[in-house]
Amino acid sequence: MNEISVIIRVKNEERWIGHAIQSVIENLPGSEIIIIDNNSTDNSIQIAKYFLKDPNLKYTDKLKYTNIKFFSIEQYTPGKSLNMGITEASHNICFILSAHCIITNVDIAKIKNDLKIYKSIFGKQIPVWNGKKINPRYVWSHFVDREEINMFSKLENRYFHHNAAAIYDRQFIIENPFDEILQSKEDRYWAQDIIANGHKILYDPKFAVHHHFTINGSTWRGI
Repeated sequence: MNEISVIIRVKNEERWIGHAIQSVIENLPGSEIIIIDNNSTDNSIQIAKYFLKDPNLKYTDKLKYTNIKFFSIEQYTPGKSLNMGITEASHNICFILSAHCIITNVDIAKIKNDLKIYKSIFGKQIPVWNGKKINPRYVWSHFVDREEINMFSKLENRYFHHNAAAIYDRQFIIENPFDEILQSKEDRYWAQDIIANGHKILYDPKFAVHHHFTINGSTWRGI
C-alpha cells in the first residue's frame, strides 16, 4: 500500500476531477485522497464520491475505489486550502494535485528517496488544450526534460515551483506552511523562502502529468 495523502483543491471541476482521481488510483493504489472544496456548485463532489471506498464491504476493487476525505473551506486562498489538506492528511508524504491534472508517470520509490534530500519535488506538466497537446511556451517553458535543483525562472525573475503536481513531507509543511493571504503563486513565494533558508527543491521531469485546459485555471491565463 502507498502511504501517501493526495490533496486536491476543487472549485467546479466536474469535467476533469474524475480523471484526476482515477489517475491517482491507477498510479498510486491505496493512497488516501483529501478533497478541499471551495463551494462548488456543479457535480464535482458527487463525481468524486463515485470513487469512495465503502469500508463495510469485504471486497472492493483497489483500482476502482479508495479512501477519500471531504472538507469545505470558506474564505478560500490556495495556501489556506493546502495547509488545511496537509493538516488533515494521515500520511507523511503529501502529494498536491490539481483537479484538472492527470498523472501519467510517477516513480514513488524514487520520490521517497529524493524527499530525504529535497523539501519538495515538482513534476513536468504537459499542457493539453481541449484534447490537444500544445507547444510549451510562457509558463510551460519551465517544464524541461532534465532534472533541475532550485530552478530559477528568467521569465519571472525568481525561483520557480508549481503546486499543480508537487510532493512534500507533511511535517516540513506544518512547520513551514504556505502563505494564507496570497491569492495566487503561493508555491513560488514558499520556494523563495525555503531556498533562502538553505534548503533545496527538485524538478523531476520523469514525474509527469497532463495539465488540461480550464477556463478559470490560473496557469492558463494569458496563454
